[in-house]
Amino acid sequence: MVYETLNKVGEKYALLIDSYISDILRGEPEDLYKAAMHLIKAGGKRLRPMITLASSRALGGASSEAKAVYYAAAVEILHNFSLVHDDIMDNDDFRRGIPTVHKVYGVNLAILAGDLMFSYAFLTPYLAIKAGADNNEITKAVEVIGEGSRKIAEGQGYDIMFEKTWDVDEKDYLKMIYLKTGALIEASSKLGGIASNSDDEIVELLGEFGRFVGLAFQIRDDILGVFGDPAKTGKPIFNDLKRGKKTILVLYASKRKEEWKKFFIKLFSGNQSDENIKEAVDIIKESGSLNYAEELAKNYYNNAIDKLDSIEKNGIVKDEESFKSLRELAEFSINRDK
Repeated sequence: MVYETLNKVGEKYALLIDSYISDILRGEPEDLYKAAMHLIKAGGKRLRPMITLASSRALGGASSEAKAVYYAAAVEILHNFSLVHDDIMDNDDFRRGIPTVHKVYGVNLAILAGDLMFSYAFLTPYLAIKAGADNNEITKAVEVIGEGSRKIAEGQGYDIMFEKTWDVDEKDYLKMIYLKTGALIEASSKLGGIASNSDDEIVELLGEFGRFVGLAFQIRDDILGVFGDPAKTGKPIFNDLKRGKKTILVLYASKRKEEWKKFFIKLFSGNQSDENIKEAVDIIKESGSLNYAEELAKNYYNNAIDKLDSIEKNGIVKDEESFKSLRELAEFSINRDK
């Protein structure tokens, strides 16, 4: 599908945010900062900063966007920090089509690079004072970023714990993906509202929009982990199955038939031949898991659009193009192939 407005706005903001981060995240020792910039330079969707910037401009115009760029940079730095540490924990070799930070720079420097990025995520919002942000606004922004950071850690904790148990249901899974993925997208949306000096009610509506987009986005990510094209996703196929991830695809199938659950228990215990992986994919299709996951993501997309409709009814949208890009972003989250 073609998302003309999203692509136009997204390209503009990707260039803007990359420029800001390159200016902010620099220093010595040189190798440490190179490690910190490694994934950022590899590109990426820039989904989170795009939401911050588009929502700030949509509701507050250019002056709000000028402040929001610092919050957006902070969010993207925080997101990449989480990826660096996530790759270390999962011992992944590739991300975004390039070797992961710890594979290039070693585990010790990769951990330090993540720590450095975490620090910058909380220092960067204070630079918004250059664009007219006051202390109250910056305090709100830092609090939102802090909440997002806490939730990411909790989500990652659940993700690790779920690999060791089958006492996991759909409710547990949804809580985990909200914390691990949805919470930072929720925070990104709220930051746009804060930069535009919107009422608390509007900031919360933006947050709910981001939360629903995040849930849809992660469910789609789990689908791509099994059915995606590695050339497009930049990640090896079947990694989630090989690591024993209790995604919605596995959980739904395991609830349908006891023999399917026993098969996945065996698969996740280490018997991961190509033949068994193929059988797992066949079970996911036969059980209806793929269709169920797609419908679940679509429901979250519809909820996200409902939140945008509620905001629009308030008559506060100042930039229609930016607001439209948020709608297209929600749709992209359930249709993307990378």
